[in-house]
Parts: sequence; structure tokens; C-alpha cells
Amino acid sequence: MQDSAFRQSIALLGTRRFGTFWFASLLANIGTWAQQVAQPWLLLSLGASPFLLGLDAFALSAPVLLLTVVGGALADRADRRRTIAYFQSIQMLCPVLLVLLLVTGAVQPWVVIVLSLVVGITDALSMPSFQSIVPSIVEREQIPSGIALNTTQFNLSRILGPALAGVLMASAGLAGAFAVSALSYVPFILVALWVLPRTARAAPGARLLDHHQLWAGVREVLHEPGLRGGLTTVLATATLSAPLLTFCPVLVKEVFQGSAGDFSTALGAFGVGGLIGAIGLLALDPHRDRRPLSTWFATAYGAIVVLAALNRWAWVLPALLVLAGVAMTASNASVNALLQSSAPPHIRGQTVSLFMLAMRGGMALGSLVTGATVYWWGVRDALLINGVAAVAVHLVIGRFWLRAPLPRQAS
Repeated sequence: MQDSAFRQSIALLGTRRFGTFWFASLLANIGTWAQQVAQPWLLLSLGASPFLLGLDAFALSAPVLLLTVVGGALADRADRRRTIAYFQSIQMLCPVLLVLLLVTGAVQPWVVIVLSLVVGITDALSMPSFQSIVPSIVEREQIPSGIALNTTQFNLSRILGPALAGVLMASAGLAGAFAVSALSYVPFILVALWVLPRTARAAPGARLLDHHQLWAGVREVLHEPGLRGGLTTVLATATLSAPLLTFCPVLVKEVFQGSAGDFSTALGAFGVGGLIGAIGLLALDPHRDRRPLSTWFATAYGAIVVLAALNRWAWVLPALLVLAGVAMTASNASVNALLQSSAPPHIRGQTVSLFMLAMRGGMALGSLVTGATVYWWGVRDALLINGVAAVAVHLVIGRFWLRAPLPRQAS
């Protein structure tokens, strides 16, 4: 059964629309992860404090708190192709500007943080459209496999992007990594306009962002206890465990006295773990209840954060990040598959927006709060507190979530 499920999942890559979408997304994410390596290192090289590092991560994720529900409404009621192309084109200009500022020597920490805010706003408005594309180009029973494959390319990019960034930063400097990030948007935008299905716009005279319909969709999703538990699990993971990755450059540079190459290796290790977790999900029966899988891997992620805080050896950090990548991917992708398989088509974008709100909004809050605790108590103590809290919170959430009825499957 597992071998058959794996073969059927891989076969999706041979389809025209999904295969092209998958490859274009891989290229775009490679560029994104190259920038994710270069940007915190740029801030540290400009003399930014750990708090500013956390503030930059907060600026990138905070707009989700305010705008992702609007992005979900756009995904349900506007043409998703145009939504993606428009906002991703704006986002592409941010690394272009960073390249120009680096070449002219005019870059400042506040500029980097403002540009992160712009990226965060465009992400919040376009990511629900992006995330809801997979269910629109595969059959309903293929949704878990499609999401797992999409998670696979994302985590493959976590390996290739940091590795490419390490090479570029050593040869062409930080500007090289930002230039690759800018170029990687082009194929993805073209695919969004060419391959993705055109969706109906709102009828003439209708309000695109009707707040009554917007909140009605949110209430419909949150009415299901099985879905509420999944969103709460993702929120807790993002708030308490994800700061391990945000403050990884602080661990590498200040605790282990490592280089930019060591940091890119650490991020690549997280990507290796994520890839392993995503491939493992491909072999699962699409009809399997994934709630226990999500709960236990989320709890394991918290335990790994504790181990990373207590770790005294630089060579152990990449190994722990491999395990962290497996745990985060298995937990979050399981919730994502549950949500999208269960959501009715008319609120699928809104459902994805709540998933993004829990994940990215939690990361924003976690980065800001952890940045303050890192500033006052140091990175080790801050991560130790986060990890212990994550384990406790997930054990409590799981106690109730696993007893809730399974959500209805969307027709």
C-alpha cells in the first residue's frame, strides 16, 4: 500500500500543470532561501543586535496577522494568477533594491527591515492564492500527495538555496545572493500567468472584499474542532519552536564563532530534514488520520529546541537541525493536508489563510518575543525556555485535539 501511494504521488510530477508549477516553485524558493541566508548575515555584518534580527523576522511575518484573511478572500474571489503575479512582481523589486544599495554602499539596517515589511505584506496578500493552487490542479484524493510533493520541493530548496548562497557570498559577495533571489521570481510569475487555471472574478457590482462573507468563512473553518486543533498546533510550533531557525545565525556566529558558510550549512541541514519528512509523507495512505503524526512531531520539535539550547558542540548543531526539519515538516504538512482536504472549495482560500496566519503570525510573535529574551538572557536560555514551553503546550493541545471528531471531507 505504501509503495503504491508513493508511486501515485510521484506520478503527479509527470503531469503538465503540476509538474511545471512544481519546478517553477522550486526555482523561486531556491532564490528565496539564498536571500534568507544572506539577509541575517548582512544585518549582523552591519552591527545589528539580536533584537534587530528578531525585528527583521517580525517585519517579514507580522503582516500576516492583519492581512492574510484579506489574502484568503482574494484567493476565493479574485483571479489567483493575477493576484500572484501582481504581488510577486512587487516583491521581486526588494532584492533588486538591496543589490543596488550594496553596490553603492548605502545599505542600512532600517532599510533591510522596511523591505522585509514590504515582502511580508505582499506575501500575506498572495500566499493564500499560492497555497490553494495545488487543490485546484489535482483531484481531491490527490490533495495530500500534491501538498507533500510541494513540501518536498520547498525543502529541497532549503538545501540548494543555502548551498548556492554560501558559494555566491564567498565569490560574488552578498549582492550575488540577492541578485539570484530577484531573478528567481521571473519563471514563477510566468508560470502563474500561463499554467495556473483562471478563476472567476466577483460578479460586476459585487464587493470583492465583503467583510460579512470574509468573517463568515473564518467562522465556518473554526467551527470544526478538528480543524481548530490543527491550527492551534501550527500556531504553537511557529511561536515557540520556529525561533530556533530565526536565531540560528546568532548561535553560529556568537556561540560557536562560525562563518557565513557554517550558517548556510546549518540551514541546509534543516532543509535535508524537511526533505526527508516530506518524502516520508508521500508514502502515507491519503485517507490516514494525520493528527497523531502532527502532534507527536510537533512535540518532538520542542524537545529538539531544548537539545539545541543545551548543545555545546558546533558539529552537533547541523544534526539537530536535520531532526528539526523532519519534525516541523511532518507536523505542519499533515495539518495543511487535513485543512485543504476538508475545506469546501468556496472557502479553501480562507482556510489556507488561517493556516498561514497561524504559521507566519506565530513566527512573527515568536521572533519578536524571543528576540527580546535573547537580548536580555542570551540565545541559549531563550531557546531553552521556548523548547520546554513547546513540549508542554503540545501535550495539552494533543490531549483535546486527538479526541475531537475528524473533519468532514470536502466534496
